[in-house]
Amino acid sequence: MLFGKIDYLNLLPFHIFLKKSSLPSYVKKAIEFKKDVPSVLCKKLYNAQVDAAVISSIESRRKKYKKLNMGIVAKKDVKSVLVRKNSPKSLDPASMTSNMLSKVLGLNGGVVIGDNALRCYLNEGGDKFYDMGKIWHERTNLPFVFAVFCLIDSKKSYEKLVNSFLSKNIKIPGYILSKYAKSRGVKKDEILWYLNFISYKIGIKEKKALNVFLKKARLLNFNPN
Repeated sequence: MLFGKIDYLNLLPFHIFLKKSSLPSYVKKAIEFKKDVPSVLCKKLYNAQVDAAVISSIESRRKKYKKLNMGIVAKKDVKSVLVRKNSPKSLDPASMTSNMLSKVLGLNGGVVIGDNALRCYLNEGGDKFYDMGKIWHERTNLPFVFAVFCLIDSKKSYEKLVNSFLSKNIKIPGYILSKYAKSRGVKKDEILWYLNFISYKIGIKEKKALNVFLKKARLLNFNPN
């Protein structure tokens, strides 16, 4: 198993789950080594440098991937996928899905994602940004799927791992919250507040939402520029 890990707070519960799992220590070390931003992990999975990863949902459309029923989902607001108001148009190189979503929604301004976006939201105020998860929900009455767990083969071990994670309520130990709060520049209670906006199960409604997004993106030739 060689899993690519998105190194953002939105997957922190899954990272905690992996640490507590019965995976061999060499697998856990490999996961830590293979952490990166979504766009880089998309390339690594495509080139078989990892055999599984939670990748940008727009890349999950590729037929070569087997998709599991797990991803990064915003039911409504997301707080960490934003477009800065009254700013020049710019894309974030870390996420193909977020860039494409900004075009689908017709939002002009600078795209900001991940932990940096969360810090901006908390420090500058939400009125300075468009929350893309919120706007998508207002227009479609659907959640938005930002990322999907994809494989390049059909390893049953990953399915078992994902199903086990989705069946649990993961509690984040205080010492880990402190560590992430310090490294990401946000408070512990702000991390817990933020994670309330994120879910991980991709069910019927989430699959419908993903299909709607991919159809809209296809009409734009999957080009966010």
